[in-house]
Amino acid sequence: MSFSEIPPPLELEPGQDPPDISCRPPGPSSRSWLVRHAHRAAPMGPAPKVEAGSPSGITERVGRTPASGIVYASAKGSNVIDVDSNRYVDFAAGFGAMLIGHSHPSLLRVLDFQAARLLQALGDLYPADAKVALLERLAALHPDPNAKVIVGQSGADAVSAALKTAQLYTGKPGVVAFSGAYHGLGYGPLAACGLRESYRAPFSAQLNPHVTFVDYPASEATLPATLDAVLLALGTGSIGAVLVEPILGRGGVVVPPPSFLPELARLTRENSALLIADEIWTGLGRSGKMLFSLSEACTPDLVCLGKGLGGGLPLSALVGRAEVMNSWRQEAEVVHTSTFAGAALASAAGICTLDVLSREGLPARAERVGRAFVSELETRLARFTEVRVRGAGLMIAIDLGAHPGRASLLARALLERGYITSTGGGRREVLVLTPALNINEQRLFDIIPELEASL
Repeated sequence: MSFSEIPPPLELEPGQDPPDISCRPPGPSSRSWLVRHAHRAAPMGPAPKVEAGSPSGITERVGRTPASGIVYASAKGSNVIDVDSNRYVDFAAGFGAMLIGHSHPSLLRVLDFQAARLLQALGDLYPADAKVALLERLAALHPDPNAKVIVGQSGADAVSAALKTAQLYTGKPGVVAFSGAYHGLGYGPLAACGLRESYRAPFSAQLNPHVTFVDYPASEATLPATLDAVLLALGTGSIGAVLVEPILGRGGVVVPPPSFLPELARLTRENSALLIADEIWTGLGRSGKMLFSLSEACTPDLVCLGKGLGGGLPLSALVGRAEVMNSWRQEAEVVHTSTFAGAALASAAGICTLDVLSREGLPARAERVGRAFVSELETRLARFTEVRVRGAGLMIAIDLGAHPGRASLLARALLERGYITSTGGGRREVLVLTPALNINEQRLFDIIPELEASL
């Protein structure tokens, strides 16, 4: 099943307009909605501080606060409109998930088409035709011609499936994970979350105790120590999987040395463990490649996909070697599924997303445009001596140095100029730019003078 027979629209430029800020964000409507949100949503993170001059009933905590946020009303392409009618250019794109932009015309047509046919089937018992077609498309991304797939609803779901698969295949409970890594907050992924200790600490008694954390290599100089630590852990004989982000995402968009992933593949192969590539953020073109971890020297046993796969709908997948995935066939029934895993509407959206990525050549475009963008950023921001620019494709970091929270301040300043961004790093010291892969080039480069002024 393919939706390529549904003709794409001729014009894709709507949704590529410059910012238009009519009232300083957050405007009165956003503040009102955020107060309502604060009354009913469970509070997350440390208690906010009330700052002098805060409006009545509004608290301030830079980066994750009612007072510094906005409320989305609508979005199209790379534009977001808030409830105060301010228009922004979106450089966060749903934490990198809106790969093909908001409400891509092809996706809307497919959703209309599929919604009239079928929304939900009966899981794995009686699957939808759209799910079967999606499985075939996803399996083709792995070099194994017999690759198999488990679909889920979130990136954490895909990582959970990968960790379970590794346990079934190897019989070993141990996992090597990396400092700064974020794989989701479900109990399986949480045990391997190296981003912030505070995420794990309250639940540590319920988490897998067989996780060894190793420093993520930010340079060639640190790579030998990382590989030695991985080898030491593998040498215990209890490690069934090495779980790695090919580019450290929320940890600050750290691009490792080129030999890192091939060496991990070699070490896991030689020590009867599996290499799990968490490509939830880097995959499907975000990094300039369909799969950043895949090369002649490196073939991960298992690949986790998510974020942009559903075009804005919850959808994820684990794709792996047939030999490994066949370990789910046990004498007693063992499954990893849920009611809405592989739902027809989300599956159709996944097929459409893959079609758009291919038809518009978005992975290659991300590599080309991203390289030029990073080069221009490096040139224009060179006078800020503490600032470092790095990334791959359209997954870009602006590291502000050893200043906790500084990226949150910069993100807030950019928001007031009409640009939505996100932050990364263990102390929110990194500004993260992950726009849609089809963002207009002029809109992409427009943020540079705004960054200069805000810095």
